[in-house]
Amino acid sequence: MDHILKAGVVGSGVFGGYHARKYAEMDGVKLMGIFDTHPERCFAMAEQYGVEAWGDLPDLLAQCDIVTVATPATTHAGMALAILKAGKPVYVEKPLATSLEDADRIIAEAARKGLVVACGHQERVVFQAMGLFDVPEKPLRLEAVRRGTPSPRSQDVSVVLDLMIHDLDLALSLTDAEPLAVEGEGSGVSPGSLDLIRAEATFEDGFTAVFEASRIADARERTMRIVYPSGVLEIDFVARTFRNTTPFALNENFNETPAGRDPLGASVGGFIDAVRGKSPRPVVTAEEAARALDLALAVEQAAGF
Repeated sequence: MDHILKAGVVGSGVFGGYHARKYAEMDGVKLMGIFDTHPERCFAMAEQYGVEAWGDLPDLLAQCDIVTVATPATTHAGMALAILKAGKPVYVEKPLATSLEDADRIIAEAARKGLVVACGHQERVVFQAMGLFDVPEKPLRLEAVRRGTPSPRSQDVSVVLDLMIHDLDLALSLTDAEPLAVEGEGSGVSPGSLDLIRAEATFEDGFTAVFEASRIADARERTMRIVYPSGVLEIDFVARTFRNTTPFALNENFNETPAGRDPLGASVGGFIDAVRGKSPRPVVTAEEAARALDLALAVEQAAGF
């Protein structure tokens, strides 16, 4: 499938704009249009990229080979299923869905149609660029902190599905073991919300992962500490730097690689390569995204949300 791939974006918010830009800039891809139920915003983004604004999803899908879903999290599953049923591969921003039942429906529909589903956990690209997946040791402990300042975005889900799920996916990418126990404690700025949380997961191989997330912090912070038998790795995702006391040679200049400079572009590119058959899989598969969702929902439940 080396012909020009016609791409569409569902959602004209911040991340919809990011994906529209990636498709517009990529060789071998033509952005065909934007769909959103907010006409004014949709028209503004479509005009920015010189494409059509669509008010009806099937009309956009008829023009496309591939589609990205970048709508509010609670609508991801419905949009993804509609796209798959129309026979189109889909890239879904994280989280894949907000229930395991919906995640399973997405996986089943993709398998039935033989279609690629990718999920936007692009922090894995950073791990790949660092060379972290080549480390021959299994980690003993992981400590992740992900804090953001207040924002009106992503208020349809908890801070777990909004921010923490990135670190849950990264922890899961380092082990094949399943979590045995999950503990959590959190709070929200209003009744029924969860905006600040600390959680700990213990895995069947002894691996322990501790997570802190907040979307009501005074400043942005994204850090991770990974303890291996032979040393410690400390990562600052904001500064794009790390300190490594293990004997394993990681790429200190990962931030200067194409993937390190543009993780989202690398993630979208991985989706396109999988669709074209040039790669056996996208960066993050639907099954992996469902595994992260499963742990995220366990964290919410442990925190009483």
